Amino acid sequence: MGVALVLFELCFLVSAFLFRSVAGGGVGVVPAQCERIECPTYDVVGSGEGFEIRRYNSSMWISTQPIDDISLVHAGSVAFYQLFDYIQGKNSNHEKIEMTAPVIIEVKPSDGPFCASSFVVSFFVPKANQPTAPSSETLWLQKWGLTYVAVRQFSGFVKDEDVGVEAAALYASVAGTVWSDAIERSHAGDSASHYIVAQYNSPFEFKNRVNEIWFRFDVEEGAIASVV
Repeated sequence: MGVALVLFELCFLVSAFLFRSVAGGGVGVVPAQCERIECPTYDVVGSGEGFEIRRYNSSMWISTQPIDDISLVHAGSVAFYQLFDYIQGKNSNHEKIEMTAPVIIEVKPSDGPFCASSFVVSFFVPKANQPTAPSSETLWLQKWGLTYVAVRQFSGFVKDEDVGVEAAALYASVAGTVWSDAIERSHAGDSASHYIVAQYNSPFEFKNRVNEIWFRFDVEEGAIASVV
């Protein structure tokens, strides 16, 4: 393991320990990271108190296999090495890939208080690399078509005890809105408690941190005109 990776890991863990996430409960902040590196493009098609609805264009992500862990922070740390190796050239094309944002973690919470949840951590593949995106022996490529996402933003360093609270707050915000039926249908059954945590900042940035909770959902073609 290289010295740079060890230092990155130590900074990540110390930062997560020292700084609590501060719930912003807002929307509309454009992360500073997206002014410096590539982020997936989207249109804001709706908003309400504490949330906005985005329509993401087609995008591609390189993802880890599910990681079973009791901690989102620890699972993200484990996944970092896999994704870092990939963008540094440990892939089928042996090519380096530019850093992007956000890194997203899909969360499938456990049923019990002490059971491991499942986490899939993904890195956005730059548009220039998407047509010939390299594969990996341990990671997998996933292509998103047109995707609708309900979003809630919060600041600070992500902590395990905060993300569930933020996800519940997003769920409460969209309840009863014109989007709630579509979100409920998409999150029925096994996916009822699934959500995504999007993180834009490096562990070295202590100010102006932007994180998001996402609910991905589908909008039926005939219903788009009535809600968009």
